[in-house]
Amino acid sequence: MTRDLDTAPVTAAPTVTAAPTVTAAPTVTAAPTVAAASPTRRKGWRRIAAVTMIAGPGLVAANAGNDAAGIATYASAGSQYAYGTLFFMVLVTIALVMVQEMAVRLGAHTGKGLGALIREQFSLRLTALAVFCLGLANTGLVVSEFAGIGAAFELLGVPKWAVIPPAAVLLWALVLFGSYKWAERIFLIMSLAFFAYPVAMVLGHPDWGQVGEHLAVPHIEPSKDFILLAVALIGTTVSPYMQFYAAAGVVDRGAKPEDYKLIRADAVVGAVFACLISLTIIIATASAIGGTGPLESAAQAAEALKPVAGHGAELLFALGLVGASALAGAVVPLSAGYAVGEAVGVERRSPAASATRRCSSGCSPRRSPSARSSRSFP
Repeated sequence: MTRDLDTAPVTAAPTVTAAPTVTAAPTVTAAPTVAAASPTRRKGWRRIAAVTMIAGPGLVAANAGNDAAGIATYASAGSQYAYGTLFFMVLVTIALVMVQEMAVRLGAHTGKGLGALIREQFSLRLTALAVFCLGLANTGLVVSEFAGIGAAFELLGVPKWAVIPPAAVLLWALVLFGSYKWAERIFLIMSLAFFAYPVAMVLGHPDWGQVGEHLAVPHIEPSKDFILLAVALIGTTVSPYMQFYAAAGVVDRGAKPEDYKLIRADAVVGAVFACLISLTIIIATASAIGGTGPLESAAQAAEALKPVAGHGAELLFALGLVGASALAGAVVPLSAGYAVGEAVGVERRSPAASATRRCSSGCSPRRSPSARSSRSFP
């Protein structure tokens, strides 16, 4: 009997030890898979936020290149030599893509603008020379932008002297005291009027055979006017302020080396887009008034938009010219400010430092500024 009592606990023990098999059920551990989905979604939203925050400097800088001087140069090329400068513009497009890509790459991988990099890698004299040349070129560009604004309002019957001084004061106040981001959007929307050029190019019925031939086969005329026009096409398309602004814009948006693919796409797409608009301006002008010689007025340049707007071509041209000139008139001084500040060693405040300064008095421990800044770019 004692033997039976001794064996009873032994036989009962396995039944008790079988219970842990219920607690070891893997179905309970399926809950973390649901919880793991939210960080993944949050990471996707962060990537989208990073795209919208970084995308822009390359597109804005390249679009600002289609300013008053650029439009006049492209239209003059179409009116003087018809399709003869198209292959040259293909080469200029390749050069612009390379230069803009290098500028944003330097900004993304070093976290510094071109002015600061020139100061660190070369002597102060060369830095001063580079900034002086940039300021000299920007001065001529700003003059041409306000001349473009005056020419646009002249098409509407408003004299230049009544428009240029108020426009200068307005842009100065907008850049210094206003929200440049909103002004930038307004100017870009106004510049969308030049999307009429691709439509005008198609409706103008150009000789597509000659267009394709001049795009693929080089055409050079051994004349002083053609060489000067070629130099003007290079200068108005690949301007130094575009590289300074693109690099500084990337740095100001807090871009990191892991964001380089996005930044490169923005720079390349912006450069190609700007040059495509330039090509359509040349083709549309060539099909409308090609072979008539150099342009003499803004009204003559607006002739290329008549297939689209008819009698409203001058109004459409004036609207786009004001938007493009105002955008470049704001971007060009900003690029000079970036260059001077970087050249003299002014430190740029990082987004993390700005967040820390704003939240120094009341941030919760779980969501500190450093934590938010570290997660801003996955």
